[in-house]
Amino acid sequence: MRIAIAGALLSALIAGPALAQHEEMKLPQENWSFSGPFGTYDRASMQRGFQVYNEVCSGCHGMKQMYYRNLTGIGLSEEQVKAIAASKEVASENDEGQPKERTALPSDHFKAPFANDKAARAANGGALPPDQSLIIKARGDGSNYVHALLNGYEDAPAGVKVGDGQYYNKWFPGHQLAMPPPLRDGAVTYADGTVATVDQMSRDVVQFLTWAAMPEMETRKRMGIKWVSVFVMLTGLTYVVKKRIWKDVHH
Repeated sequence: MRIAIAGALLSALIAGPALAQHEEMKLPQENWSFSGPFGTYDRASMQRGFQVYNEVCSGCHGMKQMYYRNLTGIGLSEEQVKAIAASKEVASENDEGQPKERTALPSDHFKAPFANDKAARAANGGALPPDQSLIIKARGDGSNYVHALLNGYEDAPAGVKVGDGQYYNKWFPGHQLAMPPPLRDGAVTYADGTVATVDQMSRDVVQFLTWAAMPEMETRKRMGIKWVSVFVMLTGLTYVVKKRIWKDVHH
């Protein structure tokens, strides 16, 4: 029964937007660098966010849509990407078709934390940790939701009983989930000297996950601004032409 409950709760994370709307939770609205029509990703924050994912989150959550070569998009050099890939061992097979592991290449997908879903459930009390590749797009107000969730662990209010193996989170629909608090102050050491508080790490990993879900966002915004500018100029030109053609017509 406990396993079934844990699995149901973590599965509910996948349906977060619908449940959140049902409970009408008002998520804290953070000031993201990528917000608004002129917003862009913070490369330094994304690189720190990948570090958080790589050192903390990747132990349970995969990103099956991501390739190591994609990391050039967060500002890493090809040499840095090669080094990151080379630190991983991925499943392969030898010339006889027997399974083996080999050093990962930039062309490989991110290494999965488990061989398959059954192995993932077995390691997590029956719960299946959701893939993080598109987690931001899979949630209503995804960036704010993930940030709030990572900062939402606290002691349960008086009178609220938390089930065995569950953790109270004020921003999770139902407020109890099987995932223990993944972040703690100082969980990683940032090379740029940024202090790794829970809030800072959650902001950084949200930057990275938002980019992973929408890597084309900056290009799309630039294109949109160009087309709006063209339409504004055409509108002005049309008005000038109209005034010139009809200037001698009296109504």
